[in-house]
Formats: sequence, C-alpha cells, structure tokens
Amino acid sequence: MPSTIFIVDDEKNIRRTVRMVLEGEGFTVEEASSGEEALARLPEVAADVLLLDVQLPGISGLDTIERISKLKNQETQPTIIMISGHATLADAVRATKAGAYDLIEKPLDRERLMVALRNALERRAMAREVEGLRAMAEERFEMVGRSAAITALFAQIAKVAPTRTRVLITGESGTGKELIARALHRASALADKPFVKVNCAAIPKELIESELFGHERGAFTGATARKRGLFEIADGGTIFLDEVGDMISSAQAKVLRVLQSGEFSRVGGEQALKVDVRVIAATNRDLQAAVAAGEFREDLYFRLNVVPLRAPPLRDRADDVPLLSAAFVELACRENGMKVKVISDEAVAMLSAYPWPGNVRELRNVIERLVILSEESIGVGDLPEEIVAEVARKRRESTDAPAMLPRVELPAEARALPLREFRDHMEREYIRIKLDENGWNISRTATLLGIERTNLHKKMRALGLSRDSQSQST
Repeated sequence: MPSTIFIVDDEKNIRRTVRMVLEGEGFTVEEASSGEEALARLPEVAADVLLLDVQLPGISGLDTIERISKLKNQETQPTIIMISGHATLADAVRATKAGAYDLIEKPLDRERLMVALRNALERRAMAREVEGLRAMAEERFEMVGRSAAITALFAQIAKVAPTRTRVLITGESGTGKELIARALHRASALADKPFVKVNCAAIPKELIESELFGHERGAFTGATARKRGLFEIADGGTIFLDEVGDMISSAQAKVLRVLQSGEFSRVGGEQALKVDVRVIAATNRDLQAAVAAGEFREDLYFRLNVVPLRAPPLRDRADDVPLLSAAFVELACRENGMKVKVISDEAVAMLSAYPWPGNVRELRNVIERLVILSEESIGVGDLPEEIVAEVARKRRESTDAPAMLPRVELPAEARALPLREFRDHMEREYIRIKLDENGWNISRTATLLGIERTNLHKKMRALGLSRDSQSQST
C-alpha cells in the first residue's frame, strides 16, 4: 500500500505543486486548506505524514498540531512535518515540543522534501515495529486460563495488585511465578515504573550483593567504576526476587535492612542510600523448612510472606491445556514467521491427559517444537514419543474393568462373515485407523495400542497392511 501524505496549506498553488511531485513518486495525496478542515478529515484520511503549514487562516498550524497531540487515538496519528516561509526559532521549538518531526522552509525544495518524507516514514515504520515487538513481549507474559485454580488466582491478584504490600509467590518450577509477579506490577499504581527481575539462583554467590546493591570503585578486584545495584535501578517501581530461597545469608541481611528501613549501602561504600520499591519474591523451595534448617532467615521470611500466592501446577489445571496450547501455537508461529497452524482435537486431548512435570514451561517448549517440526497441522502423530507413551500407560492403568461400548449396528455383509474373518477385518480396520492417526509411525502406534513394536509388525504382515497397499487402495 502506498503511503498517504496529507497536505494542509491555504495556498492552492503550493498544494497542487506538492501533489504533482508526490504522486509522481507513488504517494497517495490528500489536501486541506485549513486547520479546522484537517482536524475534521484526519480520522477518515488515515495519513502517514501530515505536511502542515505554520501560518493558516483560522487556527494556526502550531495550534493544529497541539490539538492533534491531544486526540485520544494516538496510534493512528500521522507523523507531522511543518512547512513555513517565515518561521522563527520560537515557532520551531514550539512545533517540536508539540510533536513535529521536522520543519521545512518555503519555497519547498524537491530533494529536501523527499529526504524529510523518507526519513519520517522510516521513523514511523521503526516506531510501529518497536510497538509490535513491545506488544509481543507483553503477550509472552500474559496469563491464560479458565480453570477453577487459575480463576481463583486471578481473583487474588486483583485484590493484592493495587496495594503496596509484599507478596511471596510459591510453586513448582515452570508454573509461571514470573507471570504472576508481572501481573501484580501491571495492575498496580506502579505499572509505568520499572519492573526489575533478579534471578537469585543465577547470580554467583560472590557477586549477588554487588548486583543487588551496587558497588563503589575499587571495592574489589575488577571494580573499576561505580555501579548502581538493581534495588537502586528499581527505585519507585517493583523488584522481583526470583528464587529468593537460594540467596546467601549476607545478602539476606542486607535485603532485610532494605525492607525494614528502605536503606542500603553499596559494596565498599559507607553512604546510606534510600529507595522506595515494592518487593515481590518467588521460590520453588519450602522456605519454612529452610528456616527450620537454618538456611533462610526467619525474620526475612516473615517480611516477605505478607501475602502468599501459590502458582498451581499444570496438572491441577488440565482444563487450561487447550487454551494454552492454542495460544502457544499462535505465538510460536508468529515468532517464527509461519502461517498459524491448527492443532487437532485428538492431539489436544492427549496433551491434556499428560501430567506435565515441567508445567507450563514444558508445554510451551513442546508446542514450539511441534510448530517447527510439523507440517500444515499438528496431529497425534507429531507428538513426542514420551508423551504418547505416558498417556497410553495412564489409560491402561485407569482401565480396571472392561469399558461398556455402545451397541453397533453392523452392515449385512459384515454379519455374514465367519467369526475369524470378521475379527481379522475389524482388527485390520482398527489398526489402519490408528496408523493413519499417527502418520504411520509404527513405534507410536504400537505404544497407543499397548503392544510391542515387533508384534505390530507381525500383525500388519498377517493382515496385509502397509503404507503402499493403503495408498493403492485409496
């Protein structure tokens, strides 16, 4: 689609000349002769760039740009280039403060105009790309689910988020504790302030105090300059202490001091610095047991555990697997530049039956692998062997008594067969259906049927089943 340039100038000859130049370069051009007309037509024109004269009858160009900057729909606002025959420095400053990208003097030079337009369009495209990446990044941290467990958690987050209270999030690895922390931050009054994540388990023990609180130059070997710590960077916002149970005791003492007084000192420094941060912590350890074992300070535990939130494991919210799977498929396809794929109901049912020891993180990784390795759609045949085997094992264990199958009306030709031929016919059709469902993957089909791979090969030979014979018959 060609870019649309909206010319706003009260001189008809200038509008006509600029239109001829721009249309010759392949742009779509719209015109207005006043600021009032431009404001009225702006929503329908959907311009990419607005060429706006400073001196206009009625409201001036500078007043027009200030009114545009106050419009509600900021995303659809054009990039503005001011044009003027006698603009002052004060006019240029005012236009820039109001949001103008550039200012061009009259008479308009063709080359200068084209350079300004191309730069403005490139800047606009880059801004949209950044916004898209930001939206995608935010989407990665969205919590998805409708199960009773996740709905209850959403209700707790809604109550706690608007407060400044400290929160301790517990749960198994991969359950989305960081997502909960980010949700608390986004729904708080600090949403536009920094959110700083600290993985206490990933920072070497000898560096954690420097990372959290900063250091002065010369505090230790390699400290060639003063460094701000993460608490200082998070000042006014939220700091998220992930895996807080792995923090060393000396760092625990300093964190406790911050929670009590809001003060700390950089490593190697004597000056007390003051910060105002909301602290959210998370752990997959049993901190009460760690306190009893002397591995975690009891006073720090009580300071952090003002409001406890538990991230439920995925096995407790199996109803959310279909929603999560669909969301992860869409996200993985978009991130890898692929057309969105469809995941079959049978595959989703098998994913829902799997216990997911690695929780949501494991599901996401599996879905990304399926998106990359599968063809146009994702079926049972694309699922990893370990998932198919585990679900098949669970299903066998859960079948204590023969299932009550529905009554089946057989066609006349089937009722006329002797028992042995009927059995072979039905067994052949059932195995063929399972092979089709699994893309003729022998190992996976054997696992689902609950028989050995070699046994399935024997049955296929005895029943005359092969992929070649199947394709010939169809």
